[in-house]
Amino acid sequence: MNPCKQSALALLVTAALMGCQSYDAYTGDQKVNNATKLGGIGAVLCGAIGSRESSERAAKYALACGGIGAGVGAYMDQQERILRDELVGSGVQVQRHGNDIILVMPNKITFDSNQSLLKSSAYSRLNSVAKVMKKFDQTLLEIAGHTDSQGKASYNQSLSEKRANSVAVYLRGQGLAPARVRTLGYGESAPIASNETASGRAQNRRVELVIRPAQAQ
Repeated sequence: MNPCKQSALALLVTAALMGCQSYDAYTGDQKVNNATKLGGIGAVLCGAIGSRESSERAAKYALACGGIGAGVGAYMDQQERILRDELVGSGVQVQRHGNDIILVMPNKITFDSNQSLLKSSAYSRLNSVAKVMKKFDQTLLEIAGHTDSQGKASYNQSLSEKRANSVAVYLRGQGLAPARVRTLGYGESAPIASNETASGRAQNRRVELVIRPAQAQ
């Protein structure tokens, strides 16, 4: 691609995606959301392909492919915003890794010690998750159970699997399609804090709900 075409493409991508910038509700800082990032990447790559034939075609490729990338990111951005609103003050952490939305549910609101029967305190949180996921039906859910390192590793592995399954059963009971849900048990193998302290072990005892776009599978 010659320098003139590169400059034209860069300007086109910038103009096409300016509307995807937003402001962080907590800090007031301007940020580029995932829709913009994905749209920009798609636009540059596809524009480069189209530019082999003409600058006009490069522009068309950039706009089309940028729109596709931005569409997935925007879809997940919107779902993330609604989940944060639904779960504010619930004790559930809402994290974002690329296009994955991760909901971290600590054990204190999901299960009693050494138990795989859901506590009633988890119901309202999971009801909110089911409601949002039914609205955003182009996403899939992975439910992962985690434990601390106390006790035998084989027991912890089994317990983590049972807990993930309990969450899945509840969400399916709230109308979430079974085909959209899968479960995993990690036992004590994926700690997020030190198992040498009580507070660290408490953080490691958790269930993570990973929501991702269906088309990424």
